[in-house]
Formats: sequence, structure tokens, C-alpha cells
Amino acid sequence: MSPQSSTKVVLFAFTLALGLTACASGGGGGSRPAGATTNRIVRAEIVALTSMNALQAIERLRPRWLQGRAGTAADPPVLYVDGARRGATSDLASMRADDIEQMEFMSASDATTRYGTGHGGGAVQVTTRR
Repeated sequence: MSPQSSTKVVLFAFTLALGLTACASGGGGGSRPAGATTNRIVRAEIVALTSMNALQAIERLRPRWLQGRAGTAADPPVLYVDGARRGATSDLASMRADDIEQMEFMSASDATTRYGTGHGGGAVQVTTRR
């Protein structure tokens, strides 16, 4: 291999590695606080939204949680607060964001495994500040 083609291979590998690193970090330029993921909202994110209720916080931070199957609201997630079933995510409107420690979305299969049938849209688990 010539020195020129060797340099091209190294440059290509570097560019590829840099691109993959950007994709793995989530892209989009915004970084999330420690512990926050696409399926978890942590206290550090909620602090800035204290004037909102919990439903508004999810709508602002993770709106896909509320879409149900295939991007529709036909099968909404079931709500659990501190481990107890509360019903539909619409009940989040009565909870102040300031009272919440974290919220987590569970897929339909994970929610069914943990709580049983009837979780076609998944589940939202809310842990309140105690």
C-alpha cells in the first residue's frame, strides 16, 4: 500500500469513528443530565419545569411516551405512581412536576412482564419525592 492510500485509509477510519461517536452520544447537540435516558426523566430535568404538571412535563420532555402503539393514542400507557396502578396517563395532569423525583417509560412487553396483561401501550412509572 502506498503512503498516500495509507493516509486515506487512516483519515477515513478517523472520520468514521468520529461520526459513530456523535451518533452514539445521542446527536442533536443537547445533553441530558446523569441518569436521564429516552425512557427516564430525572429530577434534574424536572427542576426547570416546576410550574408545570407531570403531564405537561412529559409532553415537553418525552412526548413519544404518550403516543401509544404505532404513533396513535389508541392504546395509551398505564400509569403507576410509587408502584400502585393509577389508571391513565391523563391522571398526570393532577400531579405537580415539583412533587416528582423521576418518571420512567416501560415498553408494552416490559410492563406486561412486570405487571401482567393490559399494557399494550406500555406503562409510565412515577416516583414521587418523599
